[in-house]
Amino acid sequence: MKKFGIIVKVGSAEAAKLGSEIAAWLVSKEIEVFTETTTPGAVAPATELAPEELAATVDNMVVLGGDGTMLHAARMLNGRKVPIVGVNMGGLGFMTAVTVDEAMPLLESVVAGTFNVEERMMLSVEHRRDGKLISTHRILNDAVVKSAAARLIRVETRINDEYVTTYRADGLIVATPTGSTAYSLSSAGPILYPTIHSIIVVPICPFNLTNRPVVIPDWMSIDIKVCPEQENIVLIMDGQVDVDIVCNDLISIKRSAESVYLVKYEGKSYFDILRERLMWEVKVDKES
Repeated sequence: MKKFGIIVKVGSAEAAKLGSEIAAWLVSKEIEVFTETTTPGAVAPATELAPEELAATVDNMVVLGGDGTMLHAARMLNGRKVPIVGVNMGGLGFMTAVTVDEAMPLLESVVAGTFNVEERMMLSVEHRRDGKLISTHRILNDAVVKSAAARLIRVETRINDEYVTTYRADGLIVATPTGSTAYSLSSAGPILYPTIHSIIVVPICPFNLTNRPVVIPDWMSIDIKVCPEQENIVLIMDGQVDVDIVCNDLISIKRSAESVYLVKYEGKSYFDILRERLMWEVKVDKES
C-alpha cells in the first residue's frame, strides 16, 4: 500500500484545510496518509508520527507552504529518495512551484505513477574544532557564515585545498543552484538553473569590492576557517539551523551523495516560475 506524508505550513489555516482535503482524497484511494505530530490535528484524517518516523515511513511527500516548509521537509527526509509535491501556499515559492489549482491534477498523476521528478543537489556540511568532527548537516539551499553582531568578519577560504582569499565581509554564503534564488540572490549572486551541477560562493557586502561571487563545479570542496580574535560567529544552514562557531573552527562543504527529488508539473518551466516570482514582465496600461 502506498504511503503519503503531508507537511503543512505551521500556523496556516489555509494549508491545514487543503491538507485535510488531500488526506481525505488519498484515504478514499486506499492510500495511507501520515503527518507530523508537531502540528497536531492540522491534517485531520492523517495518522500523526514523530518527524523521524514519518520520514522513514512514507514513499511520497506533499508539502503545503512556502520554501521554508519545503526546506524543513527536505531536512526531515534526511537523504531518502522520496518524491515531493510542493504546493505554494507561502511567499515566493521557488521550490513549491505548484499552485493550489494545479495540485489535485498533479497528485492524480503521482498516485497513478505517471509523473517525472527533478533532482536537486544537496550539500554536506562538516563542522570541526581542533581537528575533531563536531557535527554534520545536509542542506538544500545554503550555508552561511556570518557575525551575530552585524559586523565585518574575516574568513580564510580554500577551494580544493587551494587558498583563494581571506574574505573581509558581513559573511560568506555557499549555495546550491536551488539556493541561488535565496540569500545568494539578495547578495548579488547569479541565478543558476536548478539542475546544473555547480556550487556558488558569495561574499556578503565585502569590504573589497573586487571580491565577487564565484561559481565552481560540484566536485570541488570548500573549506572556511574563522580567523583569530573574532567573536559571535554563527553558521546558519538553510535559514533554519544555527550553529555557534569560534576562532579556528573549520567548516568543510562539498556536494552530498544524496539529493532531493521534486515532482515536476509538466505545464510549467523554471523560466515560467522566475517570471512569476521575480515579476520580470510587468504589464503597463497603454494610454488611451
